[in-house]
Amino acid sequence: MTITSRLPLLAAPVLLLTTSLPGAAPPMAAPGGPYRPPITPMTVVAPFAPPAERWLTGHRGVDLAAAPGTEVRAAGAGTVVFAGTVVDRGVVTIDHGGIRTTYEPVTAAVAVGDPVVPGTVLGVVGEGAHCSLRCLHWGARVGDDYVEPLALLTAYRPVLKTPRD
Repeated sequence: MTITSRLPLLAAPVLLLTTSLPGAAPPMAAPGGPYRPPITPMTVVAPFAPPAERWLTGHRGVDLAAAPGTEVRAAGAGTVVFAGTVVDRGVVTIDHGGIRTTYEPVTAAVAVGDPVVPGTVLGVVGEGAHCSLRCLHWGARVGDDYVEPLALLTAYRPVLKTPRD
């Protein structure tokens, strides 16, 4: 796996996913759980760059180098909640139980309601949007908040501490 983005972006989102969502239910699957890259080899060509405010422009995912026709696989287990066209591109969205991942542009081989496991083929890289003919845009959300999708690939192991007497 080749990652050309800045690695410091990985640590903070893991904390956001696990501890910083007031009022939100914790994800059913811990970040860094059984997630895998949606394409291999994986080379980041545009990093996650969230906007300072929700309504501002930004890059709410990562772009992974991929030629048209490259197989796109589910990053984790879940259920397909969207498989269709948005404006000019095919999009697939998977609900992983608290975390949703999106893949675009994708010519879908799955349908809404289909269960997936890590590695299930979702379709192939298609055309449309800013990734047309050069990459796969991979995004992740917890509730309404976009998070760094590469954080899902980071090993996560909670440490439980017992109270001191």
